[in-house]
Amino acid sequence: MNCKRSAPILLLLAILPILSSCPSGPGGHEGKDSASVRNTDTTTLNFTATAAPDWTALFNRDSGWFGGDGIFSIPLNGADTASASDSTLFVFSDTMIGDIVDGKLKPGSSMVHNSVAYMKGIIPKKKDIRFYYAKDKKGHPESLFVPHTKSAKPGDYYWLGDGFVNTALNGNIYIFGYRMHNMSSHDWSFTQVGNVLIVLKADSRPPFKDQRQLETPFLLQGTGETDNGSLGAGIFVNTRSAGVPHPDGYVYVYGIKGKAKNLIVARVLPADFEHFTKWRFWDGKSWNKNMHRAASLTGGVSGELSLSPLSGGRYALVFQQGSMSNTVGLRIGLSPYGPFGPMIKLWDCKESRHKNYFTYNAKAHPCLSKAGELLVSYNVNAFDFFHEIKANPHLYRPRFIRLKFK
Repeated sequence: MNCKRSAPILLLLAILPILSSCPSGPGGHEGKDSASVRNTDTTTLNFTATAAPDWTALFNRDSGWFGGDGIFSIPLNGADTASASDSTLFVFSDTMIGDIVDGKLKPGSSMVHNSVAYMKGIIPKKKDIRFYYAKDKKGHPESLFVPHTKSAKPGDYYWLGDGFVNTALNGNIYIFGYRMHNMSSHDWSFTQVGNVLIVLKADSRPPFKDQRQLETPFLLQGTGETDNGSLGAGIFVNTRSAGVPHPDGYVYVYGIKGKAKNLIVARVLPADFEHFTKWRFWDGKSWNKNMHRAASLTGGVSGELSLSPLSGGRYALVFQQGSMSNTVGLRIGLSPYGPFGPMIKLWDCKESRHKNYFTYNAKAHPCLSKAGELLVSYNVNAFDFFHEIKANPHLYRPRFIRLKFK
């Protein structure tokens, strides 16, 4: 697929004043912008998109972990750029555990609400990746992360958001946990009841017995379910230690608000990550301490997404259009908080052509990408989940595409 779009001169003239007036806030400007001329085009991206079957095959497994969604990638040395990390932590939400023989799922499979994997290097080889989930005293699979904050109630569980290695806080790993609660035992009705930071020590390994869980104030309770929001959909570490160009020293944390899937963003210095009163939200003009004043950067994104640097000082926001659709989309931003241009279609997910399947939550993985490329994943699921898993047990796993920039 080739894609090229042109920006009208009037659009460029409208954007330039915004760039010159964007405030940086205290503690920013960790390094000067090395680009003498910034690219201010938010509509043109020259690229090719192809399937990445080597990465898709990495998660095609027949024993133990054989399916899951989520799949955020966390470079364990904190360097979230091409070929800079030598090991990666993957985090997954709902995960299937069991055995597949001759394409058929054997009895005794089970679902846990989260799991992880560790991979060495950036070449997708099955010998270099290992999957982990917890086990009870009888050896039955369990979730690695189970809510135990003061606000947690019996039956609550975690789906996992994005995470990162905080080199300013002893290399601790911070992962967002969405505390969920099922409204009924008879259907798929559920709601988010908490927003939690799960904190792992740098040398901690599964089953993470020393994990900390910090309840945050970053669950936005609106006027109703369609207006609620939460942080953790994506994290961009804009620091020198992360290896990104033009670092300003902040960690940017993205969230989703409302039925329209509006994108909001907060930022904080890495050393202040656990001091929630020091977080600030972009209100369209400045950084505001009130989360309810957070402005919509753009709409129609997905509950999981990513922001990655492009050449020329631009940024790629990668997402699934409208959260659940067949379209993987990208918007070009002129800063980590916009302005963002129109959606550029990256990929048509053929799996969703099946009437019972859907695709969702696309995101990029810079630490697993090669120079001049961006590896992107999306999830595949089914409305009649357990029926389809029996019929097609390899359905529920990530698929990958590779963007090459010209």
